[in-house]
Amino acid sequence: MKPSLLHGLRPLFIGLILVGSSLAARGNTATEPVARGGDWLKRHESFVAEAKHGGINVLFLGDSITDFWHTRGKKTWDEHFAPLQAANFGISADRTQHVLWRLEHGEVDGIAPKVVVLLIGTNNTGVETNSSPRNTTAEATEGVTKVLEVLRAKLPQSKILLLGIFPRSDPKGPPAGSTQIADVNAALAKFSDGRMVRFLDLGSKFLDADGSLSKELLVDQLHPSEKGYEIFAAAIKPTLLEMMK
Repeated sequence: MKPSLLHGLRPLFIGLILVGSSLAARGNTATEPVARGGDWLKRHESFVAEAKHGGINVLFLGDSITDFWHTRGKKTWDEHFAPLQAANFGISADRTQHVLWRLEHGEVDGIAPKVVVLLIGTNNTGVETNSSPRNTTAEATEGVTKVLEVLRAKLPQSKILLLGIFPRSDPKGPPAGSTQIADVNAALAKFSDGRMVRFLDLGSKFLDADGSLSKELLVDQLHPSEKGYEIFAAAIKPTLLEMMK
């Protein structure tokens, strides 16, 4: 190659090196355990204390959709899951990286639930308040996968009911026409082995006949309504009971 041509390509080579270094330095935020502050730490500490108390046969782990079993879904929870000695370790706005930190800091230490119901990842999809992307499809998938791996390592005798990310159409969700959630769920479905891990995608339960999100079941196009939680419970309970045997 002529020296003049090499000289002309040098800025391009340097640019590619810098981009590659930047991406490598950035890593995948979805897989890097990180804590949140304030009341979040108090919630985490309460879960650690609950775990130390023991007596947990079923553990629900996740973000606000899981957290709201405490409020909007409480009636349904009390009817269907409380009798199973279920515990709810959901915290609103959590992402995979926050659940990873919680798992590394005592939330499942000393317990051996028969089943863990895992629903996490929606807050790794979509966009931030400034409209910048949160995580790519591959990154979000890797984040949920990492949570699954940590659970399998820390709770080797526990079965895991892995739930697909629920559909959403709120301002912070994936843009219209995006297949990000469907693509993440398709990747997660491959972890179902029919024995220790089962995958359920409940997305269709929250759609109207025309395929659009039900405003009756997803009140803000993201979180289930009281009726939505009834449908949620009915959809997972048969599989949950089977996995508890």
